[in-house]
Amino acid sequence: MNDFNEPPNDPVGTVGLFPLPNLVLFPQALQPLHIFEPRYREMTADALAGDRQIALVLLQPGWEKTYEKMPLIYTVACLGRIVADHLLEDGRSNLLLRGISRVRILEELPQTKLYREARVEVITDLCTATLDTVMDLRRQLEAKIVPRFEDGPVIKQLAELFHSEMSLGALCDVLTFALPVPIEWKQMMLEERDEEVRAGMLMEGFDMIAGTKVAIVGGNESRKFPPDFSPN
Repeated sequence: MNDFNEPPNDPVGTVGLFPLPNLVLFPQALQPLHIFEPRYREMTADALAGDRQIALVLLQPGWEKTYEKMPLIYTVACLGRIVADHLLEDGRSNLLLRGISRVRILEELPQTKLYREARVEVITDLCTATLDTVMDLRRQLEAKIVPRFEDGPVIKQLAELFHSEMSLGALCDVLTFALPVPIEWKQMMLEERDEEVRAGMLMEGFDMIAGTKVAIVGGNESRKFPPDFSPN
């Protein structure tokens, strides 16, 4: 498929889909994956032999009834690139996936492999706010988030995030990835391309977890906060 790190004239490509019930990946985030199902072993092998890209997409509610077939998925996913891989002796593998960009699923392709594939297009961030507004939103986020944590390494990591050159949208993505909020809310954050709106939603999200300290949990696994993210 097209290399979405270098904006092509027609940013549309074909990618393997990895539907999951309890994980929403965001651009800039790093997510470890354990691959064991035959269909996703095939997907991994194809990705590693090609551009190393797959798209993580959230399953819609009710997926349990048709999981072995083609349960419904959301139409906005996160394209990721495999940045590290380790094949185990029994055919399973461990991957490290880095989120690259939001993508919209245009259509699923006729299934010729064990896994699902789709044509997708890149969703670029939209920022119409003035520089003053963007800086004010960053200050508001910092004032809301930092006091939740005691002095220590986390405070230092947060300070580096807020005072880095990372865009407002990317900053929101990194923080949202770690929030212990309903998975449907994370999906709404993924679908929102306007950075100013996303920042407002993020502040609402922190209000939802009032009283939460350092323990950040997403899905069925613990996740450190802030999460690892890509410097690119």
